[in-house]
Amino acid sequence: MAEPVTPRVAVAVVTMGNRPDEVDALLESVAKQDLAPTRILIVGNGCPLPDFAERLSLPGEVTLLEVDENLGCPGGRNVALERIRDFGDVDVVVELDDDGLLVDADVLRRVADHFAADPRLGIVGFRIADEHGETQRRHVPRVGAADPLRGGYVTGFLGGGHGLRTTMLDQVGDWPAAFFFAHEETDLAWRAADGGWRIRYAPELLLQHPKTSPARHAIYYRVNARNRVWLVRRRLPWPLVPVHLGVWTALTLLRIRSRAGLRAWFGGFVEGWRESAGERRPMRWRTVWRLTRLGRPPVI
Repeated sequence: MAEPVTPRVAVAVVTMGNRPDEVDALLESVAKQDLAPTRILIVGNGCPLPDFAERLSLPGEVTLLEVDENLGCPGGRNVALERIRDFGDVDVVVELDDDGLLVDADVLRRVADHFAADPRLGIVGFRIADEHGETQRRHVPRVGAADPLRGGYVTGFLGGGHGLRTTMLDQVGDWPAAFFFAHEETDLAWRAADGGWRIRYAPELLLQHPKTSPARHAIYYRVNARNRVWLVRRRLPWPLVPVHLGVWTALTLLRIRSRAGLRAWFGGFVEGWRESAGERRPMRWRTVWRLTRLGRPPVI
């Protein structure tokens, strides 16, 4: 039997230009990888970019992409994916948050090994941990008090660090740019699962990332609610829509303690119904069953 061919890996980073030191450190950690990326793409999301190739010793081809306005995380990532398609020489795209850091030197090689070993692997998710090695509960893609060091096939992945197979993206589509941020990973994961692709959580792929709360963004509550409505309108069979939204409304009432936060959340909830969610392509019932067998039915 022939040896698996090592996939060609690109690294994509989207930045708003407000973390120059962190981006430099991230790119330096990419440069130290024992598998050099074929390409490095950096997207300036509404900001100019310095010439990283001159400032840092980076492997592979470095491409700088500047857009006039902040397109949000999924929109910025789509800019990189579009250029990668133009190049036509990349099999796997590793997307990293601009304030992350690859602590180990073998991360890209391990990513390539995962994709080489499993031809139906569409997405591999990294483990996110802070500088003390702690992984926040919300960063473990399983229900309950899951062990962050337990890998395997799952139903979702983390936006902060992951790898995407380009042929999967060609089949199921890119990021939902209109989401701006919040739940875009779930939208992509559900489409991948419905397309017959597998998602693996690989805790040995570590991205060091500062401990944060998603509520640090001023528009978090509104966009979180709006995008959740959009998500289920786009991807769930209609009988599951009220179940999913009912569960998450109850959880929201338990979790959000501030009146301002609740007002923003319910405002976004209404916005999600009033505004177009985009193309509706609900998952098949066999995909619902597959996600349920993996431990997370698409109503939780």
